Amino acid sequence: MSLTRKSFLNLAGAAALAIGSGTAAFAQEVTLNLHQFLPAQANVPKLVLDVWADNVEAASEGRIKVDRFPSMQLGGRPPELIDQAVDGVADVVWTVVGYTPGRFPRTEVFELPFMMTDARAMSSAYWQMFETHMKDTEFKDVHILGTWVHGPGMIHVNKEVNTPDDMAGLKIRGGSRTVNNLLEKMGSTPVGMPVPAVPEGLSKGVIDGTTIPWEVTAALKIPELVGYHTEFEGNALYTLTFVLAMNKDRYESLPADLQQVIDDNSGLEFSIFAGGTQADSDGPARALAVDNGNTIVTVSGDELDAWRAVAQPIYDEWVADMESKGIDGQALIDEARALMDAYEG
Repeated sequence: MSLTRKSFLNLAGAAALAIGSGTAAFAQEVTLNLHQFLPAQANVPKLVLDVWADNVEAASEGRIKVDRFPSMQLGGRPPELIDQAVDGVADVVWTVVGYTPGRFPRTEVFELPFMMTDARAMSSAYWQMFETHMKDTEFKDVHILGTWVHGPGMIHVNKEVNTPDDMAGLKIRGGSRTVNNLLEKMGSTPVGMPVPAVPEGLSKGVIDGTTIPWEVTAALKIPELVGYHTEFEGNALYTLTFVLAMNKDRYESLPADLQQVIDDNSGLEFSIFAGGTQADSDGPARALAVDNGNTIVTVSGDELDAWRAVAQPIYDEWVADMESKGIDGQALIDEARALMDAYEG
């Protein structure tokens, strides 16, 4: 049974009520800084990270305070966030795993084209496979609190795109090496840039379009910067993986009961909540593009075949790349699909 945003908010409210009604409150003992790259009003900070932080504060009865630093206010660039968590520059970070290409190879199984149809199912599979395959390997230097993906990744561009051939010659922002590989196979020029740089890139003509889910388009005002959007019915052209990561020493320095507070608000259920919340935010953002009069192309049915054909070699290349690293990539693909198929939301 996955936790919904409402149940997360109810937990926070109940804990706050207990404090106010005479339950023994403790003096603040710990302040954690939470650092991330989006503006505070964007969906992930507002609907996921703030909910997590509020719940931790309430469940600790005021002993933990979470200071939130959006838009890279503690300095650095988005690709540096994971190292800020490793080094203790920040206590907790939320970041896109693909901002550091190749560093966390097993996570890429969830970034393969057309792999995802449901963000909750994939976020659940991601956490389970994190625990069995990634916790003591690529993520051994941080304490991971949540792992999730966004809703279906798609294309937002300055011309109508119906087929992969329509992508030829376009400069498109991609968010991971897997996405960039896909763009190259369609004849596009991939341009690497973090999400916050996309509006300026579009307005200055540095890029012709971007690959992001609907959810984040509102905060970036994408419907005002491009007139065309291409989505894929029942499918994701791609997905990106996220982590909420904590400095390992900071976590281990907490008293056992406060570690428990962190644990109770992290893990599988939180990951499902986070991925589902992002996906649920796609609809309202899409409506803004509709209201703006933009053209939305929905690729469906047999039209998907051409896109899948372009994407298929990426699977073979990725499996071969994993084998070169001593990782059984095909086994990861099979396990991810089995876990997603078995998910019951």
